[in-house]
Amino acid sequence: MPRILRQDPILSSNGFISEDMTGLIVLARMEGGIVISSSIVNLSPSLDTKWAIWLRPPYHQGRLAILQHHDNTVSSHIVCDNTGALFVHAVAPNTTVADILQPKYAPPVVRSFFTLNGVKNCEGTSQPLLAVQVTELVDGIFIALTINHVVADGKSFWHFVNSWAELSRGSHKISKLPTLERCFLDGIDRPMRFPFTEEEDKQHSPNLNPQTPLERALHFTKEKIAQLKSKANAEANTDKISSLQALLTLLWRSVTRCKRVDPQENVHHVLFIGVWSRMVPPLADGYFGNSVIASVVTMKAGELLEGGLGKGAWEMNKAISLHSHEKVKKHYECWVRTPRLLTLPSGVAGSNYLITSSSPRFNIYGNDFGWGKPEAVRIGAGHKRNGMISVFAGAEEGSIDIAVDLPCEILEAMGNDAEFMDVASN
Repeated sequence: MPRILRQDPILSSNGFISEDMTGLIVLARMEGGIVISSSIVNLSPSLDTKWAIWLRPPYHQGRLAILQHHDNTVSSHIVCDNTGALFVHAVAPNTTVADILQPKYAPPVVRSFFTLNGVKNCEGTSQPLLAVQVTELVDGIFIALTINHVVADGKSFWHFVNSWAELSRGSHKISKLPTLERCFLDGIDRPMRFPFTEEEDKQHSPNLNPQTPLERALHFTKEKIAQLKSKANAEANTDKISSLQALLTLLWRSVTRCKRVDPQENVHHVLFIGVWSRMVPPLADGYFGNSVIASVVTMKAGELLEGGLGKGAWEMNKAISLHSHEKVKKHYECWVRTPRLLTLPSGVAGSNYLITSSSPRFNIYGNDFGWGKPEAVRIGAGHKRNGMISVFAGAEEGSIDIAVDLPCEILEAMGNDAEFMDVASN
């Protein structure tokens, strides 16, 4: 367990929280054998002032508020009370970068590098909307960030992290400004009211402490991905299938095969689709908020396995392509009329679901805070559930890293799956 050196509230900061957690591992530059701790201490005030520069007006600096209305509905907003985000400086004097990266499965110590473990989105009423823990390792630094999807999606979050890294390196301005104007459909009354009580809201929130699956990080080179994409398109007699669709289908097939799912059972792959570019007119590239919707691809297990890589990848492509401006607009119009909470399936342990999050389009390895570029990326406990797949761009251009959270027996079987491991590497 790391030892906490410093824990500060960051006033006049904006933020996010949630069960979504991501950590960057940086090899520390050594001076006389001593890790430059003073640079870490300086990150706290830099986050304070530089986030204030990045977001004006600072409407993300407070806490969530949930209001109960007389008609048995609730609404939510952000209270800008300057309560602030949370910055923690810790040290793990016995943990090296290799202790994190070399094991086959993510070691338990990674969880301790994150704050707000077990915190649910709705608890943003009392918990920070952003938490950062910077932990000194023996030979590196682990920067752990915790965000709230109620406030921002992954695209917006990484835009902020990219900007913070720019400013931390001494830049006086950022390369891409955020757009804070909210996007609402015409005719929507605000605040939007939800037809359940605050207590029901908490009851519907998923349990963030179920039986924790194991996590394995896998790497896919640019060359292997290109071969996979070519194979999927050839089998489906098309040129529409993307590299990511081919790769996710390869993984989906392997999990289904290793679980020995009955051929007549349905298997599902949940995808989160960015809609900012699908709207007419499109949302600004720097749109800050949530602009993703969930889509589920469903096939019979036998169809997925017997139809080859191209069959599953083509079904995935069709499901994504259906999300035109009109379909997205209709989705949001229906949601406003009958709001409902997004609940994720229990995962592959109790059902035949995989859930893919994050994106290889996010700039991960460009986040140099002054110590050099990250060596790797890892996810926190709040993002771990059976069947969760986290996708990131790899360190080498065109490569992709995937963190897979599944029960041990399935991960072990996948490690012996020739079709899958011919493409994957540790």
